[in-house]
Amino acid sequence: MNHPKQKITTFLMFQDGNAEEAMNFYISLFDNSEIVTITRYGANEAGKEGTVMHAVFSLKGQEYMCIDSHVRHEFTFTPAMSLYVTCDTEEEIDKVFEKLSEGGKILMPLGSYPFSERFGWVNDKYGVSWQLSFM
Repeated sequence: MNHPKQKITTFLMFQDGNAEEAMNFYISLFDNSEIVTITRYGANEAGKEGTVMHAVFSLKGQEYMCIDSHVRHEFTFTPAMSLYVTCDTEEEIDKVFEKLSEGGKILMPLGSYPFSERFGWVNDKYGVSWQLSFM
């Protein structure tokens, strides 16, 4: 089956060698998710051997890219940019919110809000910000 190529892709830069661990964690949370491609740094390359030079993964069929940056930056993830997920069931939002909250920080507790029947906002243990909604 020939799928149209996605034109805009969210790109996540990890700095502590967590890209592969994060990808595996994320794909475990959502149906129709997988690591599409992964290229690792080899010996004598810019990054630490075995870490992610570049990877593509999909969550619910939506593609994302990520890397393990070998350069230390003064910035990291911020809630000003978050991944917004429309969950299919209440069970899904409850499970995903619970898993993303472990080791992370809850920004808005899971509950009912004027704009959503069930909503929660969390930074996961890697610092990536997620807004979860079930209408």
